[in-house]
Amino acid sequence: MSRLDASELSHRLARNAEAVCHHYLSNGRREGRYWMVGDVRNTPGRSMFVRLAGPESGKGASGKWTDAATGEHGDLLDVIRESCGLVDFAVVAKEARAFLSLPQPEPPRDERRAIHPAPTGSPEAARRLFATSRPIHGTLVEAYLRRRGITSLHGTGSLRFHPHCYYRPDEHSATETWPAMIAAVTNLDGRLTGAHRTWLDPEGFDPLRLGKAPIDTPRRAMGDLLGHAVRFGVAGEVMAGGEGIETMLSLRMALPNMPMVAALSAAHLSAILFSDMLRRLYIARDDDPAGDGAMTTLIERASDDGIEAIVLSPRLGDFNEDLRMLGSDALRADLRAQLASRDVTRFMAEAA
Repeated sequence: MSRLDASELSHRLARNAEAVCHHYLSNGRREGRYWMVGDVRNTPGRSMFVRLAGPESGKGASGKWTDAATGEHGDLLDVIRESCGLVDFAVVAKEARAFLSLPQPEPPRDERRAIHPAPTGSPEAARRLFATSRPIHGTLVEAYLRRRGITSLHGTGSLRFHPHCYYRPDEHSATETWPAMIAAVTNLDGRLTGAHRTWLDPEGFDPLRLGKAPIDTPRRAMGDLLGHAVRFGVAGEVMAGGEGIETMLSLRMALPNMPMVAALSAAHLSAILFSDMLRRLYIARDDDPAGDGAMTTLIERASDDGIEAIVLSPRLGDFNEDLRMLGSDALRADLRAQLASRDVTRFMAEAA
């Protein structure tokens, strides 16, 4: 895209500055001739201001913004890039054209013949997505988890809420927005390497979909995932690992003091990296063939590293199903029988 094309897109966005801000900076609000928000990544606050009216160029131009806290400044194309966690300018321009209902440009003839791999989310895009999301307290994420039976939400700083998270069914479909639970995937040093999105139904909790949005794939991950996980609690000598976020949060209802990780899939669970201090690993098994395969691989890997591995098995399909269908008392009793005796007092004290 030429500089002229980019300039024209920026001018068109500036003519619709307030609509752009409503859509991409939804945590802010209009105050007089400005839109006030925390930063260009849509954090709540008041340090960044966007001019909603003014000339097309020069001093005081409409659509220009400044963050008084950091000194950052730019135009509305920058807002789209940062708030959506985009990296490639061609993707930013495509998003801007879609917002403005403009036709997408035809690719050059030689590019039409080329076969390009589908773009995938990068760790940087995951970091920006998490940064533009907000804590879950008082949000749809908190309501969703509570309807899943998860009422103890301590130590869930790895989870956030995004009110308008982008969802695209496939490369030929238009982009949609749905509210979503955003989970940070981190490495052993705590560095964010990826993110997991669970799109939620804003209309309420459907018992068949369990609160997830009515879309084909309501869960997707992005970034560098292999070996890493969504983490709850501070790592120590004992840890529990499993597949799903809801599965591990259900375990924390009964074991509030135990550090846990959610690897997001059976394949990734079998590949989680162990910290040097880990001595005993509880494997929260899902009752299906993939879960059994992950359990077997993880037991072998733990044994090779001198780590004791203990399997925790649900009565039903997974521990969230146990929590919802059997109740917290039954879940606690089942886990008590499967824990090493020395861990019962240490990790179940608050749940006794």
